[in-house]
Amino acid sequence: MSDKPMSLNADGISEPFASDTVPWEEWSEGSRYGTRYRYLSGFGGATHVGVALEELSPGKESSLNHYHMLEEEQAFILQGEMTLRLGDKTYPMKAGDHVVFPAGQKAGHSFYNHSDAPCRFIIIGEKNPNDVIFYAETGRIGVRLMGEGYDRSATMEYWQGADTEQKRRV
Repeated sequence: MSDKPMSLNADGISEPFASDTVPWEEWSEGSRYGTRYRYLSGFGGATHVGVALEELSPGKESSLNHYHMLEEEQAFILQGEMTLRLGDKTYPMKAGDHVVFPAGQKAGHSFYNHSDAPCRFIIIGEKNPNDVIFYAETGRIGVRLMGEGYDRSATMEYWQGADTEQKRRV
């Protein structure tokens, strides 16, 4: 069991909880990226679907632009406004707007808060342990099962590195 608070009772049953009882967590990378969030599904004990309440500050981006091969994601804007980067296009989004990123849709997505007020939204996604994530800007490929990232430009031919000559067996 985790040392983080959860909505599980003594019998291991997930009980209802108020979202404002879930602690805020935050991350940032440099001055460009960062968000704060309440990981609702984790607090409730979920293992297959991820749901978070996110708050994106003015001038911040939510993540590297990316797409998933096996996971679907969705976002619903609750308050404020921000810009969705989807492939080569941008879309203004405001409270009440919804977007779906189907698994395998080869158009990177990320959010940027272009406004002067925080934007709150719900992000929903699968938690597929076998997912492969492509990061268009950096060429990184994330392989979740291995917990590693790879450079997409470092490709190999199928037989590259293999000894293809028959050897005498003793």
